[in-house]
Amino acid sequence: MITARCHPALRSILPPPRPAAQAMPEWLKDMPGEVASPTLGGAAIRTLKHCPPFIDALGLGIVIPLACDLRIAGGEIAWDWDPPVITDAPITRAPVGVHVPEQATGVPLGLPEGQLVLKFTNYWTLSAPEGWQLLFTHPLNRADLPFLTLTGLVSADRFTDGYVHFPALWTDPAFEGTLPAGTPVAQVIAVPRDLPGLTVETMDEAQVAASRAVQEALQAEPGVYRKRFRR
Repeated sequence: MITARCHPALRSILPPPRPAAQAMPEWLKDMPGEVASPTLGGAAIRTLKHCPPFIDALGLGIVIPLACDLRIAGGEIAWDWDPPVITDAPITRAPVGVHVPEQATGVPLGLPEGQLVLKFTNYWTLSAPEGWQLLFTHPLNRADLPFLTLTGLVSADRFTDGYVHFPALWTDPAFEGTLPAGTPVAQVIAVPRDLPGLTVETMDEAQVAASRAVQEALQAEPGVYRKRFRR
């Protein structure tokens, strides 16, 4: 169980974290199940709406939402948000901040020279049970967002009272408009501190046959993975 807490003065104005399965993008709901493929001579093919691993990744863990609307125009970010001044905790009132480019010296981020790294402010502390860490990353399979949140890992069974903020690259310089409050800015996935090791082997004959049977079943009809193998 992940526990999210915010300062009581902010509770009524913040969109709360949500299970990622409750924050699926609208484009997934609107996506057709099949489309005609000009590449294949007009044959009907299944879309990613039939790919449970893709969908399960979208719904994994929880998402942290943007605290308020952001207006992006002319290369500038602005907001109309007036949270209360909090005197008993050093919490910034700005929903976004920046890292200067020099802080990423030597890191191949692909940024234009001099471009700042955006930092989304997170107003929620997050804790996890003993032995669990939290992986913070860009919302999975969400290339439609005009930014790319960088990935980090935090010992959330120990760092239970601190705030983890989210550095992000602004990846769509042509984007202008409003990034609405509630937009997922990070996906949070619990992972055990003691991760499994790795063994590399060659399949034996029985494993080759079993693997072939699975591949043939997946090709024969839709829904096999969902019915037989999905969690």
